[in-house]
Amino acid sequence: MCTMIATQIAINGSGKGREGWFSLKEANVSYDHPFEAPFEHALNLDFVNESLGMGARVAVELDVASAKALVEAITAVLAKAEAGGYVTE
Repeated sequence: MCTMIATQIAINGSGKGREGWFSLKEANVSYDHPFEAPFEHALNLDFVNESLGMGARVAVELDVASAKALVEAITAVLAKAEAGGYVTE
């Protein structure tokens, strides 16, 4: 039995939902039972703007291997962008 593991971070970006594009302000990251994916447990990502209500949400449920591969891909792409001088924070 797994107890939900969760954290929320502040983010700055955009997401596309049923009503179109909206600004993202938070990301909820958890490891728990998914709502839709056919796994016992999943890494669940919710990209949200809580001030805009429930419609301002993009949800993703990944198996562990996919979540790890995504982390590696993000890290690799950002490293290449930084090395190429493209990151201007």
